[in-house]
Amino acid sequence: MKDIITVKDLNRIFPISGGEIHVLKDICMNVPEKSLAILKGRSGSGKTTLINLLGALDTPTSGQIILNDRDITQMSEYERENLRRTQVGFVFQSVSLIPMMSAYENVEFSLRLAGIDENRKERASECLKMVGLGARMNHMPAEMSGGEQQRVAIARAIAHRPKVIFADEPTAELDSQTAQAVMKLFKELVEKENVTIIMTTHDTGLMNLGDVVFELEDGEIVNGR
Repeated sequence: MKDIITVKDLNRIFPISGGEIHVLKDICMNVPEKSLAILKGRSGSGKTTLINLLGALDTPTSGQIILNDRDITQMSEYERENLRRTQVGFVFQSVSLIPMMSAYENVEFSLRLAGIDENRKERASECLKMVGLGARMNHMPAEMSGGEQQRVAIARAIAHRPKVIFADEPTAELDSQTAQAVMKLFKELVEKENVTIIMTTHDTGLMNLGDVVFELEDGEIVNGR
């Protein structure tokens, strides 16, 4: 199977008062396309920094990230912004929905941002039905449970048919049953949408659900399968 992401000798160093902190150290990894990949590790292990680099939200100090055959470390800021808008999707721990927009409007707005004009209404409705919210698409975020809001965020992330979705602790604020339901949904989306999902978690109950798992400790990958 082809790799959608290849990482070579990735380092991220942040300057601090009186010195620097080496958050990621010579990371090397390969993520197969159409898979659910899990980055696991304790708080402070470097998971969020790594996922921000993979999603072109941050730039590395050194190293290489090949995403869908393109070296994103060599891109201009304009190219990186266009990549984030059209080729990847994001699901955050804080769902970051627009509170004055309905579930449907949140998803449809993401399609506008991606520059998609054709079949926008149909695609927004399709994605909400896909995550089990066909009957709730006209509800506002405040009228929804935490799990429902996260499903809207997932619908929004997949709407523009990205190659990769990056999910940073997407189940951290959810109870265990809802978290399991979100993971089941991720597995279904990998199959139905042919998307790769890379998520971070420190929940040991979810780690075995990944197709590939990378364990981070003190900024290094200590185990991968």
